[in-house]
Amino acid sequence: MSAPMKMPRTSQVAISISNERFMVPVSRAAAILELVREYQVEGNVPADDVLRDVYKKYGKTGSVIRGFRAREDMTQIELARKLVVTQGDLSKMENGKRPVGKEMARRLANVFHTDYRVFM
Repeated sequence: MSAPMKMPRTSQVAISISNERFMVPVSRAAAILELVREYQVEGNVPADDVLRDVYKKYGKTGSVIRGFRAREDMTQIELARKLVVTQGDLSKMENGKRPVGKEMARRLANVFHTDYRVFM
């Protein structure tokens, strides 16, 4: 059930941050823009810069596996079964505690329909 709006939509603007959307009064939008303007970047930001903390925590390969699995809305158990490995082994790969060899990279690529080098 939607909540009643206090003001008509024409006096609001939509602001998206990550996957969240906000309806903000136009009078407040300028203040929000001013607040975030100092963080503006020109052009594209390399993924390695954006994901630096994630890579540090899980390793690059583990982060890629975790990202593909999340994209497919798949649990570790489901992916482990498709790869014919234990859930524990998959967890170790995702957490950077176990290397992903060429054969495993090929199996992952087969499951996610991508190039195996993504996982190397």
